[in-house]
Amino acid sequence: MAGGRGHEELFDSIFLADERFRGEGYKEGFERGKCRGLQEGHRHGASHGAKLSTEMSFYYGFAITWKCLLQNKTEIKSRKRIKTLEALLGLIQNSSHNDPQSATLQEEMEKLRAKFRQVCSMLNVPTDFKDHIKTSQGTSF
Repeated sequence: MAGGRGHEELFDSIFLADERFRGEGYKEGFERGKCRGLQEGHRHGASHGAKLSTEMSFYYGFAITWKCLLQNKTEIKSRKRIKTLEALLGLIQNSSHNDPQSATLQEEMEKLRAKFRQVCSMLNVPTDFKDHIKTSQGTSF
């Protein structure tokens, strides 16, 4: 019987070792996965933020340029265009682009895009600049 008990203890120690190693493996895998997920999330966030920043900067430069071109014109049509350009600039300046976790950032970007399309329509300018603007990754807006 003493020999039988030794086998049970050996079996128990093997079983417990298997459980322990499985638990340690899970913990190690979880930590590695968590670290990798944070790295991938950071990379994705930086890429998405850069795209939004590029888009917003383009709208800002576009609006400033057209405002400068129209500022000395006195006809009513030009004054309406300038007001719309100023509204576009106001949306840019009042947006929450400095807070990437803002709950309203996506909504603000949609309003900004709509205002940009309105400005382009008033100026008789196409809204698709993909053929005219070349960046390292192209444009997506």
